[in-house]
Amino acid sequence: MTDSVAADTVAPQRTSAGGHGPRRVVSPARRRRKTLTAYLFLAPFLVLFTMFVLAPAVFGLWISVTDWSPFRDVQHFVGLQNYVDLFTAGTTTSGDFWQSMGATAIFVVASVPFLVVVPLFVAILLNQKIRAASAFRTVFFAPYVLGVAVVGLIWGYVLDTQSGVLNHLLHGIGIQSDIPWTVDVPWVWVSLVGVTVWWTSGLNTVIFLAGLKGINTELYEAAALDGAGAVRSFRNVTLPGLRPVTLFITTTTVLASANMFGQAYLLTTGGPGNATRTAIMYIADQGLSQNNMAPAAAMSYVLFAFLAVVSVVNFRLQRERVEKGGTR
Repeated sequence: MTDSVAADTVAPQRTSAGGHGPRRVVSPARRRRKTLTAYLFLAPFLVLFTMFVLAPAVFGLWISVTDWSPFRDVQHFVGLQNYVDLFTAGTTTSGDFWQSMGATAIFVVASVPFLVVVPLFVAILLNQKIRAASAFRTVFFAPYVLGVAVVGLIWGYVLDTQSGVLNHLLHGIGIQSDIPWTVDVPWVWVSLVGVTVWWTSGLNTVIFLAGLKGINTELYEAAALDGAGAVRSFRNVTLPGLRPVTLFITTTTVLASANMFGQAYLLTTGGPGNATRTAIMYIADQGLSQNNMAPAAAMSYVLFAFLAVVSVVNFRLQRERVEKGGTR
Protein backbone atom coordinates (compact mmCIF):
# COMPACT_ATOMS: atom_id res chain seq x y z
CA MET A 1 0.00 0.00 0.00
CA THR A 2 1.41 3.36 -0.98
CA ASP A 3 1.85 6.33 1.36
CA SER A 4 -1.00 8.25 -0.23
CA VAL A 5 -3.34 5.31 0.21
CA ALA A 6 -2.18 4.86 3.79
CA ALA A 7 -2.72 8.53 4.56
CA ASP A 8 -6.19 8.73 3.07
CA THR A 9 -9.11 6.35 2.90
CA VAL A 10 -12.01 6.46 0.53
CA ALA A 11 -15.55 6.33 1.86
CA PRO A 12 -18.82 6.36 -0.07
CA GLN A 13 -20.55 9.72 -0.34
CA ARG A 14 -24.14 10.26 -1.35
CA THR A 15 -24.43 12.54 -4.39
CA SER A 16 -27.14 15.08 -5.10
CA ALA A 17 -28.67 12.70 -7.67
CA GLY A 18 -29.19 10.04 -5.04
CA GLY A 19 -26.20 7.88 -5.92
CA HIS A 20 -22.94 7.41 -4.11
CA GLY A 21 -19.54 8.83 -4.96
CA PRO A 22 -16.07 8.59 -3.45
CA ARG A 23 -15.29 10.83 -0.46
CA ARG A 24 -11.73 11.26 0.69
CA VAL A 25 -11.31 11.09 4.46
CA VAL A 26 -8.13 12.75 5.71
CA SER A 27 -6.29 10.78 8.36
CA PRO A 28 -5.43 12.40 11.73
CA ALA A 29 -1.72 12.38 10.86
CA ARG A 30 -2.29 14.26 7.63
CA ARG A 31 -4.58 16.72 9.41
CA ARG A 32 -1.89 17.39 12.02
CA ARG A 33 0.69 18.02 9.30
CA LYS A 34 -1.61 20.57 7.65
CA THR A 35 -2.17 22.30 10.97
CA LEU A 36 1.57 22.39 11.64
CA THR A 37 2.20 23.86 8.20
CA ALA A 38 -0.36 26.59 8.84
CA TYR A 39 1.27 27.49 12.16
CA LEU A 40 4.70 27.59 10.50
CA PHE A 41 3.39 30.20 8.06
CA LEU A 42 1.88 32.14 10.96
CA ALA A 43 5.02 31.87 13.09
CA PRO A 44 6.74 35.11 11.95
CA PHE A 45 3.62 37.16 12.70
CA LEU A 46 3.02 35.38 16.01
CA VAL A 47 6.60 36.02 17.12
CA LEU A 48 6.42 39.73 16.26
CA PHE A 49 2.96 40.05 17.81
CA THR A 50 4.16 38.42 21.02
CA MET A 51 7.31 40.53 21.22
CA PHE A 52 5.86 43.93 20.37
CA VAL A 53 2.18 43.71 21.40
CA LEU A 54 1.35 40.90 23.80
CA ALA A 55 4.46 41.00 26.00
CA PRO A 56 4.45 44.83 26.39
CA ALA A 57 0.72 44.74 27.17
CA VAL A 58 1.21 42.15 29.92
CA PHE A 59 4.25 43.99 31.26
CA GLY A 60 2.34 47.29 31.25
CA LEU A 61 -0.50 45.68 33.18
CA TRP A 62 1.99 44.48 35.80
CA ILE A 63 3.53 47.97 36.00
CA SER A 64 0.09 49.48 36.61
CA VAL A 65 -0.40 47.46 39.82
CA THR A 66 3.03 48.25 41.28
CA ASP A 67 5.02 51.36 42.21
CA TRP A 68 7.39 50.58 39.35
CA SER A 69 10.34 52.88 38.80
CA PRO A 70 13.35 52.41 36.51
CA PHE A 71 15.58 53.75 39.29
CA ARG A 72 14.71 51.03 41.81
CA ASP A 73 15.79 47.41 41.83
CA VAL A 74 12.79 46.27 43.87
CA GLN A 75 9.20 47.05 42.86
CA HIS A 76 6.34 46.83 45.33
CA PHE A 77 2.88 45.51 44.55
CA VAL A 78 0.21 48.14 45.29
CA GLY A 79 -2.84 46.46 43.80
CA LEU A 80 -5.39 48.81 42.24
CA GLN A 81 -4.12 51.90 44.05
CA ASN A 82 -2.93 53.58 40.84
CA TYR A 83 -6.41 53.12 39.36
CA VAL A 84 -8.13 54.30 42.54
CA ASP A 85 -6.01 57.48 42.48
CA LEU A 86 -7.28 58.29 38.99
CA PHE A 87 -10.88 58.19 40.22
CA THR A 88 -10.19 60.04 43.48
CA ALA A 89 -10.51 63.81 43.39
CA GLY A 90 -7.53 65.72 44.75
CA THR A 91 -4.82 63.21 43.86
CA THR A 92 -1.77 64.33 41.90
CA THR A 93 -2.90 62.68 38.67
CA SER A 94 -6.69 62.67 38.75
CA GLY A 95 -7.48 66.25 37.74
CA ASP A 96 -4.95 66.55 34.92
CA PHE A 97 -5.78 63.10 33.56
CA TRP A 98 -9.50 63.74 33.29
CA GLN A 99 -8.84 67.17 31.81
CA SER A 100 -6.78 65.45 29.10
CA MET A 101 -9.54 62.88 28.60
CA GLY A 102 -11.96 65.77 28.11
CA ALA A 103 -9.68 67.31 25.48
CA THR A 104 -9.50 63.93 23.76
CA ALA A 105 -13.30 63.66 23.75
CA ILE A 106 -13.62 67.15 22.25
CA PHE A 107 -11.27 66.24 19.43
CA VAL A 108 -13.04 62.94 18.74
CA VAL A 109 -16.50 64.54 18.65
CA ALA A 110 -15.27 67.41 16.47
CA SER A 111 -13.17 65.41 14.00
CA VAL A 112 -14.91 62.07 13.43
CA PRO A 113 -18.00 63.46 11.61
CA PHE A 114 -15.75 65.33 9.16
CA LEU A 115 -13.44 62.33 8.75
CA VAL A 116 -16.43 60.20 7.75
CA VAL A 117 -18.66 62.59 5.79
CA VAL A 118 -15.97 64.43 3.79
CA PRO A 119 -14.27 61.23 2.51
CA LEU A 120 -17.69 59.78 1.65
CA PHE A 121 -18.63 62.66 -0.63
CA VAL A 122 -15.15 62.87 -2.12
CA ALA A 123 -15.35 59.14 -2.90
CA ILE A 124 -18.75 59.64 -4.56
CA LEU A 125 -17.28 62.38 -6.75
CA LEU A 126 -14.24 60.27 -7.63
CA ASN A 127 -16.52 57.34 -8.47
CA GLN A 128 -18.04 59.29 -11.35
CA LYS A 129 -16.81 58.78 -14.89
CA ILE A 130 -14.53 61.77 -15.15
CA ARG A 131 -11.28 62.37 -16.97
CA ALA A 132 -8.05 61.91 -15.01
CA ALA A 133 -9.92 60.16 -12.20
CA SER A 134 -6.78 58.24 -11.19
CA ALA A 135 -4.82 61.48 -10.90
CA PHE A 136 -7.47 62.98 -8.62
CA ARG A 137 -7.42 59.87 -6.41
CA THR A 138 -3.67 60.19 -6.08
CA VAL A 139 -3.96 63.87 -5.17
CA PHE A 140 -6.49 63.19 -2.42
CA PHE A 141 -4.52 60.25 -1.02
CA ALA A 142 -1.07 61.86 -1.22
CA PRO A 143 -1.17 63.75 2.14
CA TYR A 144 -1.76 60.49 4.00
CA VAL A 145 1.72 59.21 3.16
CA LEU A 146 3.38 62.21 4.83
CA GLY A 147 4.85 61.81 8.29
CA VAL A 148 3.38 63.75 11.18
CA ALA A 149 6.59 65.77 11.51
CA VAL A 150 6.27 66.97 7.91
CA VAL A 151 2.58 67.78 8.41
CA GLY A 152 3.37 69.73 11.58
CA LEU A 153 6.14 71.68 9.88
CA ILE A 154 4.02 72.59 6.84
CA TRP A 155 0.97 73.67 8.78
CA GLY A 156 3.06 75.44 11.39
CA TYR A 157 4.14 77.88 8.69
CA VAL A 158 0.63 78.12 7.25
CA LEU A 159 -1.15 78.74 10.57
CA ASP A 160 1.37 80.95 12.34
CA THR A 161 -0.49 83.91 13.84
CA GLN A 162 2.07 86.61 12.99
CA SER A 163 3.59 85.48 9.72
CA GLY A 164 1.47 82.56 8.59
CA VAL A 165 0.39 82.11 4.99
CA LEU A 166 -3.29 81.73 5.90
CA ASN A 167 -3.57 85.02 7.78
CA HIS A 168 -1.67 86.73 4.95
CA LEU A 169 -4.25 85.46 2.46
CA LEU A 170 -7.08 86.58 4.73
CA HIS A 171 -5.55 90.05 4.84
CA GLY A 172 -5.70 90.07 1.06
CA ILE A 173 -9.49 89.61 1.09
CA GLY A 174 -10.10 92.29 3.69
CA ILE A 175 -9.86 90.43 7.02
CA GLN A 176 -7.27 92.53 8.83
CA SER A 177 -7.27 90.95 12.30
CA ASP A 178 -4.82 88.10 12.86
CA ILE A 179 -6.68 84.91 13.75
CA PRO A 180 -4.86 82.99 16.55
CA TRP A 181 -5.06 79.62 14.83
CA THR A 182 -2.67 77.83 17.20
CA VAL A 183 -2.72 79.90 20.37
CA ASP A 184 -6.34 80.50 21.39
CA VAL A 185 -9.60 78.61 21.80
CA PRO A 186 -11.67 77.77 19.75
CA TRP A 187 -9.31 78.36 16.84
CA VAL A 188 -6.86 75.73 18.05
CA TRP A 189 -9.56 73.07 17.69
CA VAL A 190 -10.47 74.37 14.23
CA SER A 191 -6.81 74.09 13.25
CA LEU A 192 -6.30 70.59 14.68
CA VAL A 193 -9.48 69.23 13.09
CA GLY A 194 -8.76 70.89 9.75
CA VAL A 195 -5.18 69.63 9.61
CA THR A 196 -6.27 66.12 10.57
CA VAL A 197 -9.00 66.03 7.92
CA TRP A 198 -6.54 67.25 5.26
CA TRP A 199 -3.93 64.73 6.35
CA THR A 200 -5.86 61.51 6.99
CA SER A 201 -9.13 61.66 5.04
CA GLY A 202 -7.42 60.20 1.95
CA LEU A 203 -7.36 56.72 3.46
CA ASN A 204 -11.06 56.79 4.30
CA THR A 205 -11.76 58.10 0.81
CA VAL A 206 -10.01 55.11 -0.77
CA ILE A 207 -11.90 52.68 1.48
CA PHE A 208 -15.24 54.31 0.67
CA LEU A 209 -14.35 54.24 -3.02
CA ALA A 210 -13.70 50.50 -2.80
CA GLY A 211 -17.07 50.07 -1.10
CA LEU A 212 -18.81 52.04 -3.85
CA LYS A 213 -17.23 49.79 -6.46
CA GLY A 214 -18.78 46.81 -4.70
CA ILE A 215 -22.38 48.10 -4.96
CA ASN A 216 -24.31 46.44 -7.79
CA THR A 217 -24.99 49.02 -10.49
CA GLU A 218 -28.27 47.26 -11.29
CA LEU A 219 -29.64 48.65 -8.02
CA TYR A 220 -29.10 52.19 -9.29
CA GLU A 221 -30.76 51.28 -12.57
CA ALA A 222 -33.74 49.85 -10.74
CA ALA A 223 -33.98 52.96 -8.59
CA ALA A 224 -33.88 55.17 -11.69
CA LEU A 225 -36.71 53.14 -13.26
CA ASP A 226 -38.75 53.75 -10.09
CA GLY A 227 -38.23 57.48 -10.54
CA ALA A 228 -35.65 57.93 -7.81
CA GLY A 229 -33.39 60.94 -8.15
CA ALA A 230 -29.83 61.38 -6.94
CA VAL A 231 -30.85 62.04 -3.34
CA ARG A 232 -33.18 59.04 -3.07
CA SER A 233 -30.63 56.78 -4.75
CA PHE A 234 -28.01 57.95 -2.28
CA ARG A 235 -30.31 57.34 0.68
CA ASN A 236 -31.83 54.02 -0.46
CA VAL A 237 -28.95 52.43 -2.39
CA THR A 238 -25.60 54.00 -1.56
CA LEU A 239 -25.91 54.30 2.21
CA PRO A 240 -27.31 50.76 2.76
CA GLY A 241 -24.63 49.34 0.48
CA LEU A 242 -21.90 51.12 2.43
CA ARG A 243 -23.07 50.12 5.93
CA PRO A 244 -20.30 47.56 6.59
CA VAL A 245 -17.68 49.95 5.21
CA THR A 246 -19.08 52.83 7.25
CA LEU A 247 -18.96 50.70 10.41
CA PHE A 248 -15.31 49.87 9.80
CA ILE A 249 -14.35 53.47 8.99
CA THR A 250 -16.25 54.95 11.92
CA THR A 251 -14.69 52.55 14.43
CA THR A 252 -11.13 52.93 13.19
CA THR A 253 -11.51 56.71 12.92
CA VAL A 254 -12.75 56.99 16.51
CA LEU A 255 -9.79 54.94 17.72
CA ALA A 256 -7.30 56.95 15.67
CA SER A 257 -8.74 60.29 16.80
CA ALA A 258 -8.70 59.21 20.44
CA ASN A 259 -4.98 58.48 20.06
CA MET A 260 -4.16 61.86 18.49
CA PHE A 261 -0.73 63.06 19.59
CA GLY A 262 1.52 64.47 16.88
CA GLN A 263 -0.69 67.27 15.56
CA ALA A 264 -1.31 68.79 19.00
CA TYR A 265 2.27 68.29 20.11
CA LEU A 266 3.74 70.03 17.06
CA LEU A 267 1.15 72.74 16.38
CA THR A 268 -0.14 73.78 19.81
CA THR A 269 2.14 71.96 22.31
CA GLY A 270 -1.03 71.22 24.24
CA GLY A 271 -1.98 74.88 24.62
CA PRO A 272 -3.37 77.32 25.27
CA GLY A 273 -2.70 76.22 28.81
CA ASN A 274 -3.57 72.54 28.65
CA ALA A 275 -6.68 72.94 26.50
CA THR A 276 -5.44 70.67 23.69
CA ARG A 277 -3.31 68.32 25.78
CA THR A 278 -4.80 64.94 24.88
CA ALA A 279 -4.75 61.81 27.01
CA ILE A 280 -1.87 60.32 25.02
CA MET A 281 0.16 63.51 25.49
CA TYR A 282 -0.42 63.48 29.25
CA ILE A 283 0.36 59.77 29.57
CA ALA A 284 3.59 60.21 27.59
CA ASP A 285 4.58 63.19 29.71
CA GLN A 286 3.95 61.35 32.98
CA GLY A 287 5.64 58.15 31.90
CA LEU A 288 8.64 59.49 30.00
CA SER A 289 9.29 62.97 31.38
CA GLN A 290 8.06 62.73 34.97
CA ASN A 291 9.10 59.08 35.47
CA ASN A 292 5.64 58.21 36.86
CA MET A 293 5.55 54.97 34.93
CA ALA A 294 3.05 53.15 37.15
CA PRO A 295 0.33 55.85 37.08
CA ALA A 296 0.94 56.32 33.35
CA ALA A 297 0.41 52.60 32.76
CA ALA A 298 -2.84 52.74 34.74
CA MET A 299 -3.97 55.74 32.67
CA SER A 300 -3.28 53.88 29.44
CA TYR A 301 -5.45 50.95 30.51
CA VAL A 302 -8.27 53.27 31.58
CA LEU A 303 -8.09 54.90 28.14
CA PHE A 304 -8.08 51.43 26.56
CA ALA A 305 -11.19 50.47 28.54
CA PHE A 306 -13.05 53.57 27.37
CA LEU A 307 -12.10 52.95 23.74
CA ALA A 308 -13.14 49.30 24.02
CA VAL A 309 -16.56 50.31 25.35
CA VAL A 310 -16.99 52.91 22.59
CA SER A 311 -16.03 50.35 19.92
CA VAL A 312 -18.44 47.72 21.26
CA VAL A 313 -21.31 50.22 21.47
CA ASN A 314 -20.58 51.44 17.94
CA PHE A 315 -20.51 47.89 16.58
CA ARG A 316 -23.81 47.02 18.28
CA LEU A 317 -25.56 50.17 17.06
CA GLN A 318 -24.33 49.73 13.51
CA ARG A 319 -25.22 46.02 13.51
CA GLU A 320 -28.75 46.78 14.70
CA ARG A 321 -29.13 49.28 11.86
CA VAL A 322 -27.91 46.71 9.35
CA GLU A 323 -30.31 44.07 10.70
CA LYS A 324 -33.25 46.48 10.65
CA GLY A 325 -32.36 47.53 7.12
CA GLY A 326 -32.16 43.90 6.04
CA THR A 327 -35.63 43.05 7.34
CA ARG A 328 -37.39 45.75 5.41
